[in-house]
Amino acid sequence: MSYFRHEIIVAMSKITITGFEDFKQYEGKELGQSEFLGITQDQINQFADATLDHQWIHTDPDRAAKEGGFGGPIAHGYLTLSIVPHLWNQIIEVHNLKMMINYGIEKLKFNQPVMVDQEVRLHAKLQSLMDLRGITKAEVSCKLEIKDNPKPAFQATVIFLYHFE
Repeated sequence: MSYFRHEIIVAMSKITITGFEDFKQYEGKELGQSEFLGITQDQINQFADATLDHQWIHTDPDRAAKEGGFGGPIAHGYLTLSIVPHLWNQIIEVHNLKMMINYGIEKLKFNQPVMVDQEVRLHAKLQSLMDLRGITKAEVSCKLEIKDNPKPAFQATVIFLYHFE
């Protein structure tokens, strides 16, 4: 007798935006969530090399397990923040775009460390939208969820500027 594991796969559809008016209809609404992304020790080490932040809590698994207080190495908080654009692009698809700029971050709070090999995903809500003389300013309430953990890695308001054609 054989057993098969059946999984339900929910098709995640991106929100498609072609300009300010498309975006406006989502103001104050939940936009969705990305897929889960695993955080590896290799990613952490590469981030440490790129940022010159080689603190042992991130890059020395043996010492982090013994002395770190978390049971192993943790991802840099700014590494988890740096993956927001990648995860954001899984939630929203923007057409008719000349350029997008990461404009700022407000009210950032790191709530929970992300351990090596944990998976995270972005949950997003469009907080506000403004037309700044033809440039769309989107303030997005973001929460980076950690799989099987009730506390998010961080919460913040991320601000993007969209220059539509």
